[in-house]
Amino acid sequence: MARERLDKVLANMGYGTRKEVKKLVKDEGVTVNGVLIRDSSMHVDPEKDVIVVSGEELFYRKYIYLMMNKPQGVISATEDDYDETVVDLLEPEHSLFKPAPVGRLDKDTEGLLLLTNDGELNHMLLSPRRHVPKKYYARIHGKVTEDDVKKFQRGVILDDGYRTMPSELIILNSDEISEIEVVLYEGKYHQVKRMFEAVGKKVVYLKRIEIGPLKLDESLLPGEYRELTDDEIDMLKRAVAK
Repeated sequence: MARERLDKVLANMGYGTRKEVKKLVKDEGVTVNGVLIRDSSMHVDPEKDVIVVSGEELFYRKYIYLMMNKPQGVISATEDDYDETVVDLLEPEHSLFKPAPVGRLDKDTEGLLLLTNDGELNHMLLSPRRHVPKKYYARIHGKVTEDDVKKFQRGVILDDGYRTMPSELIILNSDEISEIEVVLYEGKYHQVKRMFEAVGKKVVYLKRIEIGPLKLDESLLPGEYRELTDDEIDMLKRAVAK
């Protein structure tokens, strides 16, 4: 890893602003490889050098990757003046990395939401050119039929005249309240809801269960989250690199 200024490394890890970090170093609270440091502008390799702050060794990570089971009533944003956001649900040890949600789930939609401060991966997962599939489970007011399946395969015309990309509609149960799964390859505003409105039906419950090769960890209750494993991170990166 390229060497970086010590004050930048410590600020990125949540030890305060550059000014606060400078004072911390001057107060003799930081050692690098056992040497007491007084100059916060010195360059270090945070992945190789042993950095100790106030007696605690620093374990540096540049990026963080989180899987959340987003609950209803919370918005997919980093901040909001009125509503609770997904970032508000994070513990300080994770929020200090300033992760952002990868795309959005509607306020009343539950399920798989990724958060990361890896801007490149975030961009690639959302890029319209990459067509990363996203699978949803939904309950629909009205009987979903094989005719609807064919319409989704062709692409449906939304209320603004846009024809969606072909999608996969799987009927789990067809009744007055139907249960379905749908796989989309794009991410238009309220797309699942608008697609069903285009075929005369209404979504009454919606949950995202997959993004690319990544499946929602069903052990996560709504509002809970965990860090991705190294294998899961590699899977995502391979998926967007294709």
